[in-house]
Amino acid sequence: MDKEVIIMSFVVAVDGPCGSGKGTITKRVQKKLGLMNLDSGILYRCVTLEAIYNNLNEENTEQILKLLDYIDIQIENTDEKDIVFLNGNDVTDRIRDFDVSTLVSKVSPIIPLRERIVEFQRKLTAGKNVIVEGRDTGTVVFPNADIKIYLDANVEVRARRRYEEYIKNGNYLSFEEVLESMRQRDMDDYHKPYGALKQAEDATLIDSTNMSIDEVVENICRLIQEKLKK
Repeated sequence: MDKEVIIMSFVVAVDGPCGSGKGTITKRVQKKLGLMNLDSGILYRCVTLEAIYNNLNEENTEQILKLLDYIDIQIENTDEKDIVFLNGNDVTDRIRDFDVSTLVSKVSPIIPLRERIVEFQRKLTAGKNVIVEGRDTGTVVFPNADIKIYLDANVEVRARRRYEEYIKNGNYLSFEEVLESMRQRDMDDYHKPYGALKQAEDATLIDSTNMSIDEVVENICRLIQEKLKK
């Protein structure tokens, strides 16, 4: 499919809970429209993985913040997926493992950490045509984004998607474990003191529970094209 390249600088912010399909959807929109793609969750997952490597948990706030003084995160956009390097090592699959997914919702609310990563995202995307996904992209990171999407889905459907992803990557967990973990993740994300997950007032809600990936992608691309015509 040929890219329908966008010729003006703008930001598309896609927020939503874990497992709603943000990563897959934004990757396909990026490919179709020739945008830069940034998954803000990758940044938090990399910090969380580095914390795990250093035997730290959410209670070790000062030590986690010190990790930011030397941690190096590089993201390479490809047509298939984002290749993620943490301090020179490919951690593309590792940051999706269950231990990281469980701890990241406890590490990511650390306010000084979020402030540093928000600043990093703004600098990384300055002056570019970009689609950014996360939890507070349209409410905190890019409150003036040209287009805001809130992508949601039923929690059981989201848990099934994540369960299949874990099995594919060799994490042999029961569906019930994944579902309970996702419900706890939702509670953590909804009640963060800073950058809590919520739909921006001017965001378009897309419920992907009963939609195909292609249908969601086409909806988002249509919103972008309609915005460009104004």
